[in-house]
Amino acid sequence: MSVKTFTEEFKIEAVKQINEQGYPVSEVAARLGVSTNSLYAWIKRYQKPEPQRKQDDALQHEVKRLRQELKRVTEERDILKKAAAYFARTSG
Repeated sequence: MSVKTFTEEFKIEAVKQINEQGYPVSEVAARLGVSTNSLYAWIKRYQKPEPQRKQDDALQHEVKRLRQELKRVTEERDILKKAAAYFARTSG
């Protein structure tokens, strides 16, 4: 099963068909070949004002970066713990 990626413009136009033109979600989903779940997610995302969407994107990016950094630091800590335990055994 392949994952389709849609442009932001495509998503916004799909949401406009539902919000502004009054088409049912199921009809738009069938016509555009997307799942209703995707459309509901797009509606939730694109009903927000543009500045709010950009802020949300920036926050999500920051969370992702911090999780990567946490993973790296945790791995470094674990390595240092193992090294400390090793040297404690060999010198004691």
